Amino acid sequence: MSSAKAVTDASFGTDVLTANKPVIVDFWAEWCGPCRMLSPILDDIAAQYSDKVDVVKVNVDENPAIAAQYGITSIPAVYVFQDGKVAATSIGAKPKQVLEQEFAAFLK
Repeated sequence: MSSAKAVTDASFGTDVLTANKPVIVDFWAEWCGPCRMLSPILDDIAAQYSDKVDVVKVNVDENPAIAAQYGITSIPAVYVFQDGKVAATSIGAKPKQVLEQEFAAFLK
């Protein structure tokens, strides 16, 4: 089980949009194999960069409103939110080093 906080349609605004540091949001589903492969990688990033970013998870099956709002059609979809807006995206399971490169601006 992931150590990342589960975020719902109801808590998304508070947990993500009004956060005072960047938030990496993992849009995932239980049945998604690549999502399960990505989860420990995001847990590592959460632990290593806890002072720079928060990492949360949104189950798209349980929270369809937020998934629809951001046009999530392919998972895993990893979005970085900063100041209430999408600042970066990454689609698909990728190695930790690739995610660190894609999100380097938020991990410094």
